[in-house]
Amino acid sequence: MPDKYAGTAVYSLTATLAPFGLITRGGFHPGPADSVPGDPRTVLLVGNAGPAMWRAFQGSGMGSLDAWVRDAVDRAAAICGAEPLYPFDGPPFLPFQRWAQRAAPVHPSPIGVLIHPDYGLWHAWRAALAFADRLDLPAPQERPSPCATCAVKPCLATCPVGAFTRAGYNVPACTAHIDRPSGTDCLLEGCRARRACPVGTEWRYVPAQAEFHMRAFRRA
Repeated sequence: MPDKYAGTAVYSLTATLAPFGLITRGGFHPGPADSVPGDPRTVLLVGNAGPAMWRAFQGSGMGSLDAWVRDAVDRAAAICGAEPLYPFDGPPFLPFQRWAQRAAPVHPSPIGVLIHPDYGLWHAWRAALAFADRLDLPAPQERPSPCATCAVKPCLATCPVGAFTRAGYNVPACTAHIDRPSGTDCLLEGCRARRACPVGTEWRYVPAQAEFHMRAFRRA
């Protein structure tokens, strides 16, 4: 493998992924409980924050975001000598949400989406790269959840059909709402509960990106 240290690996990944609007999202040294396929000694996560990925995807002319991500990350994996892993391959599906909490300072939010202290709810994980070597990684960032000091929690009070409560997420109520004319705002602009979060608003997805993901959610 050409990269001996995480700094070099991250540099190579950053340069390769930048034209796609994708970024490295931290890493970890996996153990048996992490359920990483094979026997890698280091995992680096790849994802997006804000609308940069969307703009690159739109300019590609490809219709499938998953296929577009696979093309980009496969290139990066070949350059870095890593094995690419994807959250959309399955079932069984890989535990990307658990890996994310190992690799980055993210926490479950009241509406279920992992919240980042800077990006808020406007980010995602698209792939992972598994390395045979144990790369040097920086110490994990210890940053508290912004939800812990959010007294109002507007995310729980904004949904027009009350789909989000402290008890969980009522998916049927949400999907029924976005199927009705009264749910057009949520469908075209993105989830109101997500938009109500005051953290990371400068990273908010543009409307076309939000609509794309809402329609994909509805199909699923």
